[in-house]
Amino acid sequence: MQTLKSNMRSAAGGRSLAATRCMQVIALVAFSVFFMGAGDDFDARVNTLGHKKLICVCGCNQILLECNHVGCTYSDRMRNELIAAVQRGDSDDLVLQAFVQKYGPIVLAAPTTTGFNQIAWIMPFAVLLAGFFFAGMIVLSWKDKTSPPAGTSAPGGRLEEFKEQARRETEL
Repeated sequence: MQTLKSNMRSAAGGRSLAATRCMQVIALVAFSVFFMGAGDDFDARVNTLGHKKLICVCGCNQILLECNHVGCTYSDRMRNELIAAVQRGDSDDLVLQAFVQKYGPIVLAAPTTTGFNQIAWIMPFAVLLAGFFFAGMIVLSWKDKTSPPAGTSAPGGRLEEFKEQARRETEL
């Protein structure tokens, strides 16, 4: 009877060992997938912010991650600040606000869509539409002008008289 109980205990221990092993493998796979995705998210956020939303403030007016000036005093520092902010887990808006506070609104690649900056988005389209409108008005005004009847382009029908005078004055 004693051997039967010991065999049952060892079988139960084997099952729990297999279950523990299975849980460890599942946990390892879950963590590796999580951290592999985190790296992609980190790189994607840095690329999005550095390529599409921030400009180097050294005066070159190039995108932050594309600034290629030799000895640029700003780009390396700004890149390191960007990477540090993303590693801290700051949101994109928080990162952009921090850069605007430190370097001013010139650091943004595109103006914000709030307040007075809306004019920067609206004016190009408004000027284009106004240009089309005025060009159309000019074309319509040219079209509506009445042309004088054929042969009477000179005032009072004196065309033949002017032609004769031109012939006399140009004879040698």
